[in-house]
Amino acid sequence: MYQRILVPVDGSSAAERGLREAIRLAAEQRSRLRLLLVIDDFPMLVEMSAISSFEASMQKLRQYGEGVLAEAKAKALEAGIQADAVLREVTQGRVADIIVDEAQTAACDLIVMGTHGRRGFSRLALGSDADRVVRSSRVPVLLVRDEAADA
Repeated sequence: MYQRILVPVDGSSAAERGLREAIRLAAEQRSRLRLLLVIDDFPMLVEMSAISSFEASMQKLRQYGEGVLAEAKAKALEAGIQADAVLREVTQGRVADIIVDEAQTAACDLIVMGTHGRRGFSRLALGSDADRVVRSSRVPVLLVRDEAADA
C-alpha cells in the first residue's frame, strides 16, 4: 500500500494525465499526495543578459508555478484526497534529480508522473526527465503516457 505519492506537475497535458492517475490511485489506496513543481531557470540564464529581466521572468515563473500547484491541489481535494504542494527551483543539476530528492526527503513511497512519450531524435535531443527519474529513483515510479502522444 502506498501512503505518500509524489506527483510532479508542470501544467502540461502529460502532467495532468499523471495527476489524474495519481488521484485515482490515492483514492483506492487512501494515500496522501505530494505535488511538486520544479522551476528550471538554466535555459533563462543562458538567454537573459540583464539581471532585472531575469528576476522579472523568474517571478512570473514562480507565479505560474504557484497557480499550477493550487489548481492541482484543488483537484485532489475535490476528490477527497489530502495533498500538500511544494515549489522548488533548480539552477544547477537536472529536474529529475530534484524529483528523486523530493521523493526521498518527503518519504514518498511512489512517484506518479506523466510522460510525453518522445521517441527517436526528439528524445535524444530533449532528454527525458521521466527516464532519468526511473533510472535513479529508490522508490517505484509509475509513468503515465500523455494521451496527446498517442494522437
